[in-house]
Amino acid sequence: MTAITKEQLASSIDYTLLQPQAGADDIAALCDEAVRYRFYSVCVHTRWIPLAADRLNNSRVNVCSVVSFPHGADSTRIKVSQAHQAIMDGADEIDMVADLAAIEAGDSKYLTTQIQALARVCHSMSPKVTLKVIIESAAFDVDKKMFACAACRQGKADFIKTSTGLHTSGGARIEDVKLMKDAAGDCRVKAAGGIRTAEQALAMIQAGADRIGTSCGVAIMENFQADLD
Repeated sequence: MTAITKEQLASSIDYTLLQPQAGADDIAALCDEAVRYRFYSVCVHTRWIPLAADRLNNSRVNVCSVVSFPHGADSTRIKVSQAHQAIMDGADEIDMVADLAAIEAGDSKYLTTQIQALARVCHSMSPKVTLKVIIESAAFDVDKKMFACAACRQGKADFIKTSTGLHTSGGARIEDVKLMKDAAGDCRVKAAGGIRTAEQALAMIQAGADRIGTSCGVAIMENFQADLD
C-alpha cells in the first residue's frame, strides 16, 4: 500500500453527523473536533448549516450538507431548492442522493437532467460549490453502477459517492470504489458507509477514493496514530 501521511488522511475526511436526534451541542463538538484534527469538512443536516458555518468561520474546515437524504426520491425542483437554500445558509459542498428509481430503470434522461440541474446551481456560485452524487453502489449490479457513473459524468457532478450508510444493501465496498474510480472520468470518488477504522479508510483510498465520509473520524485518526507509534 502506498504510504499516506497523517495530514493526508485527515484532509481526506468528511466528518459526518447525520443522526436525526443530534443537537446544537453535538454539532458544535463535531466542528471543534474537525478543526482539531484538520478534517476536510463536516457533513451535517441542512438545519445545522448556519451553526456549523459560524463555528468554522476562519478555519480551513468546509461545511457539507445533504440533499434528498437518505432516499433520493424528491423531485428535481425540490432538490434544486434544497441545494440553493443550503448554499445560501453556508454550505460549501452538497451531497445529493441520486434518484435510485431512475438508476434501477435505466432512465438516463431523468437521472442526467436532475444531476445537471443540481450542478448548475452549485457551479454558478463563486466560489463554486462541490456537488457529490450518492448512487448507493451496494444496491445495484455492475451494469447499473456503470450507468449511474456515466450519468454523473454527463451531469457534471464533481464526485460520485458510494452510499448514504443507511440503505439496507450496505455501505462502501472496495470493489465498488475500484469500479467507480475506473468509470468516473473527471469525477472524483467518495467512499462512505460503514468506514470506522483507519485500516478501512486506507483501503478505500488505496482502491481509488479521493474522499472518505465517516462519523468515526476521530477514532480513525487515533487508530492511525496508534499504528504509527
